[in-house]
Amino acid sequence: MSSADNIENSELDELYTQVIFDHYKNPVNKRALEGFTNEHRGFNPLCGDEIIIQINVSELGLITDVGFQGTGCSISQASASILTKIVKDKSVEEVQIIIDNFRGILESNKKGSLQFDDLRALEGVKKFPIRIKCALLSWVTLEEIFEIRR
Repeated sequence: MSSADNIENSELDELYTQVIFDHYKNPVNKRALEGFTNEHRGFNPLCGDEIIIQINVSELGLITDVGFQGTGCSISQASASILTKIVKDKSVEEVQIIIDNFRGILESNKKGSLQFDDLRALEGVKKFPIRIKCALLSWVTLEEIFEIRR
């Protein structure tokens, strides 16, 4: 790896760290929904992170609104914020594909492309295996909602 590659990777890491920090400090949709069709709580016993995901799903299977509440590390909170930004106005089926792809990239080092810039910021978490559960907590919680709905 050349020094130019090191600089580029360093700049990318810094950019992605900034995206995570921004979502942590200024989360998107961190709120309780007044009315919702589904709600589920996720908990990571390793670190104490807790997430509650609430969604509204239309009769056509579109996620029309989403909110989250919870406490935890910057990665779990930023990931939940990123989730709410990505899944709104998508079908349950589309979101399940995004979840499967994201989980595959983080858990198995599967090659793939994450089509959302903010989600790419979390890809660096795979360098720190203990933090993968933090990044996936909200996504797994949403997936559990889908399983309950079936």
